[in-house]
Amino acid sequence: MKKILLLLLIPFTTYAQSEYPQDYFRNPLDITLVLSGTFGELRSSHFHSGLDIKTQQREGLKVYTAAEGYVSRIKISHYGYGKAIYVTHPNGYTTVYGHLQKFSERLEKYIKECQYEKESFEVEVFPSSEELLVSPDEIIGYSGNTGGSGGPHLHFEIRDNQERPMNPMLFGIDVKDTKAPFVSAIYAYPKDENATINGKNERVPLRLIPRTSGDYEVEKITAFGSIGFGITSYDKQDLAPNNNGVSNIQTFFNGNKSLEIDFKRFSFDESKHIKRLIDYEYFKTKRSRIQKLFIQKNNPLSLYKDAYDDGYINVEDSTSSVYKVRIRDFKGNETWVNIPVDGKKEKIEHSFDDSTSEMSLIYSNQPTTLQSGNVTVNFYENTVYDDVLIDFKVSSDTLHLHEDNIPLQKNFYINYDLKNYKEEHLDKIFIARLYGYYKKPSYVNTKRKGNILSAGSKTFGTYTLVMDTVAPTITPINFKDKKWLSKYRYLKVKIDDELSGISKYRATVNGEWILMEYDYKTKMLVHDFNDNIVKDTKNELKIIVTDNVGNSSTFEATFFRK
Repeated sequence: MKKILLLLLIPFTTYAQSEYPQDYFRNPLDITLVLSGTFGELRSSHFHSGLDIKTQQREGLKVYTAAEGYVSRIKISHYGYGKAIYVTHPNGYTTVYGHLQKFSERLEKYIKECQYEKESFEVEVFPSSEELLVSPDEIIGYSGNTGGSGGPHLHFEIRDNQERPMNPMLFGIDVKDTKAPFVSAIYAYPKDENATINGKNERVPLRLIPRTSGDYEVEKITAFGSIGFGITSYDKQDLAPNNNGVSNIQTFFNGNKSLEIDFKRFSFDESKHIKRLIDYEYFKTKRSRIQKLFIQKNNPLSLYKDAYDDGYINVEDSTSSVYKVRIRDFKGNETWVNIPVDGKKEKIEHSFDDSTSEMSLIYSNQPTTLQSGNVTVNFYENTVYDDVLIDFKVSSDTLHLHEDNIPLQKNFYINYDLKNYKEEHLDKIFIARLYGYYKKPSYVNTKRKGNILSAGSKTFGTYTLVMDTVAPTITPINFKDKKWLSKYRYLKVKIDDELSGISKYRATVNGEWILMEYDYKTKMLVHDFNDNIVKDTKNELKIIVTDNVGNSSTFEATFFRK
């Protein structure tokens, strides 16, 4: 039976019903909504574009269409949303259902025909508006853990007619939440070299004092010049212990609104600029996200409203002021932070850092090329947000390109000249980024043209050349050669590659391609005998797995079914 969703009577989230219909979309699951992730939540490299709905730590829950429409897109990928369905509705919105375990019977039949036609597990198709109509409350799939999911859940989105994700709670999708957001840290930032906070010209942590009301007071600060603030804050819902993102942040200076950040809608193109919203250097070193309550140059985010002087405040000498922050969740629960500011002009002693004399300058508004030995690094215009000084050193085949604490807008490109390498080795070499304490190599998508090896990256760090001459491994899991598999539903094989990683795989039975689903998290290839491709009694299985530099392994076995 279709559930009627009530209009949320919250002042700051009440929008015109004609714009956000409140009784159109239903809960896509037949369970109480409990969230592991909220809309607009801050992730490592993007804003979260939907609701992550908990599925009681299990897979296989029925997933229903949120409203009538047609399946406009089906995408299956190793990463990202895994198995995902997109449904376009008559009112112009599209709902998205990600990380599915499998599709409904008719959609499963449709997509498997596409997979066998293309001979590929990964597919993306765009059915016409007449092909796959869906009715209200129709089961279109089952919840799972496919793709880049970190555990069983349903990723649910609502997008507008420009493919911009919007908060599903705008449409009446309801989650119990009576808890106000909380603040774990707050900081002050000087805008330029002439500004000070507590006598310092650097980011300064401020002392938070919790009040019994749930609000916060900050120990009085002294400041001068143009300064901004940053905050670390989270929200909790009633039925889940995890920390989630907040919905809205407003700032006020002496009673006047200074800035608003509203996580109601954004475009996928701008999501990468989360690196400009957070203090990226602090995140990479402390693993905590400070949301900057001011707007720096080259920040194209559409989340900002009513920005006066880009959210900065100007503090004059011998003045007393008050800066306030209001943090709200979608249900209107709110928390205030009160920061008293005394204006005090203090002398700043700028120390000279001669270590910067050996660093390389990267311009934000023009291309820059760095070269040393056999390595060239190209930065195109607008690769960095600001002009920055970075470490650039080459030792043998190892490139030290600063540390990963500077946000980048787009890729820079590393080029290695391999003219001194033997010809027979060239095809087995790739560019790798060294990560972690033990500096393990991680494959970076590498292309070769003649003697030049190239790779693009959006992350500073240490890079080197790695030679991979070892082929992938292929290990049968639930069978062995010449085994009868009549009572088996699945054929399971584990594949792995230590250095460059798996690039592609192909499986055939008696020379005919068979679908094997690949889960990179478990490194498993799985064939479902219910596909009815395997019909002979004696069957010759052949699996070829290739890594990213072209090393291949072949596994062959005979099995029997009747």
